[in-house]
Amino acid sequence: MGTESDLTQGIREHVGQFSLHVLLVFATGLTIGSERTVVPVLGEDLGVESFLVIGSFVVSFGFVKAVLNLYAGKWGEEYGRKPVLVLGWATALPLPVILIFAPSWGWITVGNVLLGVNQALTWSMAINAKIDLAGPEQRGLAVGIDESFGYTGVAVGAWLTGAIAARTALRPEPFYFLAVVVVLALLVSIFLIEETVQYARLEGDDDHHDANLPFGEVLKRATYGDRTLFAAAQAGHVENFVDTLFWIAVPLYLTSRDLGIEAVGVVVGVHSAMYFLQIGTGGLADRIGRRPPVVWGMFLAGAGVLGMVLVDGYLPWAVLAGVSGLGMALLYPNLMTVPGDAAHPTWRSAGMGVYRMWRDSGYGVGAILIGLSMEFVNLEAAFYATAILMFASGAVVYLWMEETHPEFGTHEPPAPAPEPPRGVTAED
Repeated sequence: MGTESDLTQGIREHVGQFSLHVLLVFATGLTIGSERTVVPVLGEDLGVESFLVIGSFVVSFGFVKAVLNLYAGKWGEEYGRKPVLVLGWATALPLPVILIFAPSWGWITVGNVLLGVNQALTWSMAINAKIDLAGPEQRGLAVGIDESFGYTGVAVGAWLTGAIAARTALRPEPFYFLAVVVVLALLVSIFLIEETVQYARLEGDDDHHDANLPFGEVLKRATYGDRTLFAAAQAGHVENFVDTLFWIAVPLYLTSRDLGIEAVGVVVGVHSAMYFLQIGTGGLADRIGRRPPVVWGMFLAGAGVLGMVLVDGYLPWAVLAGVSGLGMALLYPNLMTVPGDAAHPTWRSAGMGVYRMWRDSGYGVGAILIGLSMEFVNLEAAFYATAILMFASGAVVYLWMEETHPEFGTHEPPAPAPEPPRGVTAED
């Protein structure tokens, strides 16, 4: 593990390992991006007529990823980042095989359970490892770099598989690419990645009253025991409706408007490519605070989604996909930095796991909402519903979220519960 003097934090001091984690989060993005363009259209190719059933593969992904996010943070504290990371990549090995040979939509849904496990474990450990290495002064920048390269991977994966499918077929060729990504990422995780949990443990080596909270208390604090963390959790939950919309509804909506599969991949890719700006928006929040970019981002992303159904044409759709992506780039890394700021280092990974649980359950809830809207109203209704909820959630952030930046933040964590008198238990 090294001595305390060996454990200097900073991105520059750990540029080798930090870069490897950037590479791995890019691979995580490629893995999920490989499904963004092809799989929703594949549902129609397999004869699935119900929009709600097509959305089921995102429901399975979202709820599995949400639960595993919760435990990934806990396991990362107990066992270290590297073992959880390796497990995450190992679970993805069967996914390309399932997508290539699946005889029915049920198999696609099962495959996305594995994708949910993979994304929860690998992305959770990627972000925690970067925060471990960067230290508190560069926390926003670390999160911004992580999310920008992860979602650039999503954009590249969506564009590449769309281009491959346009020149060959919906399968198997696009998923050969996915298989190569998964195998290489697993090998890098096993042979090149080093453990980083010791940096968090050193950073948290104090007697602060928030240190070493029990997991149940962390769950309560990060969900509803702190109004700022509640505002972050609900915003994270709702903003994933936008990501789900671009995963399910946007490809189906654009193909229904006679846009070709390769052009659909470009529009979806433009949205995800804007997430690369997180490399700047995370650092921006280190200078101006977390709250302003989150508030701006919620309303901008909602406006971009709403605009998609008010225009017509390849270029306007691409521009508004980019607008919604810009909003997501502003809010996404900075929402995640809020629990990183507010949590004590000894339970930061667990606290961020709780936030990520609520955030990524938005995939499942969003897929159900979007599927119902498309099934019982029309495709456009999914866009209207998502935009309205983004505006409402942004209002909650504006009214309730306090600034958590460690240098000039206004947020104060709730006072700890008074300890019972000696000899009296909390239950008494």
